[in-house]
Amino acid sequence: MEVRQRPTKQTVDRVYVVILRHLVVKTIVTQSLLKIRPTASMLIGCRRRGRQSTGLKTPSAMTVVESPEASLEGEEDAHVEEGDSEDLDVFHPTDKWKTLKSGLGVPRGFDLQTGQREVKLGEHQTLKYQIDGQRQGKENTQGPSVSAEELKKALKNIKEGVDPKTSDKEEKEALRAQFHPMDELKKDMVRLDMLMESDFQIMSRLVSQFNSSNATVEEKVKALHDLEYLVHQVDNAQNLASSGGLKLVVDALNSTDYRLQESASFVLGSALSSNPVVQVEAVESGTIQKLLMLLATPRPMSVKKRALFAVASLLRHCPLAQSHFLKLGGLQVLGDIFRASGGGALRVRIVTILYDMINEKELISQTGLDPIPDASHNERLRQYAQVSLQPLLAEQGWCSLVPELLASPEHDWKEKALRTILAMMPHCQTQYRKDYALSSSLSALQEQYQELVLTEQVLGDEDGYFGEILALLETVVLKLKQV
Repeated sequence: MEVRQRPTKQTVDRVYVVILRHLVVKTIVTQSLLKIRPTASMLIGCRRRGRQSTGLKTPSAMTVVESPEASLEGEEDAHVEEGDSEDLDVFHPTDKWKTLKSGLGVPRGFDLQTGQREVKLGEHQTLKYQIDGQRQGKENTQGPSVSAEELKKALKNIKEGVDPKTSDKEEKEALRAQFHPMDELKKDMVRLDMLMESDFQIMSRLVSQFNSSNATVEEKVKALHDLEYLVHQVDNAQNLASSGGLKLVVDALNSTDYRLQESASFVLGSALSSNPVVQVEAVESGTIQKLLMLLATPRPMSVKKRALFAVASLLRHCPLAQSHFLKLGGLQVLGDIFRASGGGALRVRIVTILYDMINEKELISQTGLDPIPDASHNERLRQYAQVSLQPLLAEQGWCSLVPELLASPEHDWKEKALRTILAMMPHCQTQYRKDYALSSSLSALQEQYQELVLTEQVLGDEDGYFGEILALLETVVLKLKQV
């Protein structure tokens, strides 16, 4: 842009006001984004900065330079045109040189020297400027303009802004509403502690509900069901026994309602499992007799399953209970159930009980099982010595009953039968050798499981489940051939 006329003092003052307002607007926008109200000292600082940025040394010449400050958050720089009471006209350049008349706003980035002021659009639709016929200055892009009226409104809004003290108070109130005071929290914790019941309190309430004369059968069954969940824990089962609740459950085995018999047997089975204290208490309270009565008399299958579960839990690792069981004719009761038709699911459970009883005595008799034998170990040895199980099994025909389970289609049942046959071998070997049906069954099973093992090996399973069963079969056959 050529500048062929020396700017007058009035023009210089107007350009100075434009620059000053441009800096004021940037300061106000920046402080608004940061939520800080501009003070008078800030505005005075802007005025001083405006003077420094113009680079004025004499009133005869000046240069308008672009503000070095970067725009915030991608906002474009804004410039303000001069105007006292109304907005100034905006100059629209074209592709021809036009004289920039007095009173028009000066876009940022212009270089004003001397001579006539002219401006036009270049080849790429950008502003070109001339000074004395030579192109000077730089390309410019049109930014949004802010009028004096808009500036006044912005300043008015800042003055009418929210008081910081009031705003902080409201924020504190909103934050306080989200949380409870410490005193209220302490009161709530006290109420929760009062409402929270311990396991012992819950069991006491359930036993009272079960023992209530006004309770229906459904309510008693529900109380037993909830009680069974708690007595899985050793301490809870012992507390039930010490508080007298276990005796009430044992007495429920004599109920005429099958639902109560089943539920009571279920509770006993869970409470007796691996709990010597409760096992001794149950033996002394006559639990074995009541359970054998349920198994020996006609009862639904669901009742007998639960009763057999309770018997297994009572006998496991308890030689005192095993001795009482044998004296009360428990083996004969189990034999009758095994021979009865339709007792398939019970047969495998009975064989499992027998195997566990035999295996426990063998393990406890082995030397070195306990690193330091103590008084309790010696007492267990004495009690297991009084359990004469193997001779009774041979006398009551179990040597021929257990092999019947080999005809089952279930692999798990066959495995349990083979393990029990091996456990009974010392007292049943002679009878096994005379049993031609057993020999034929073992030969057929060997061929069957040899093919299954080959299938496992093809699939990449070298040590599969069928291989274990085949090893048991070969061990039984080898034992039978030994003299």
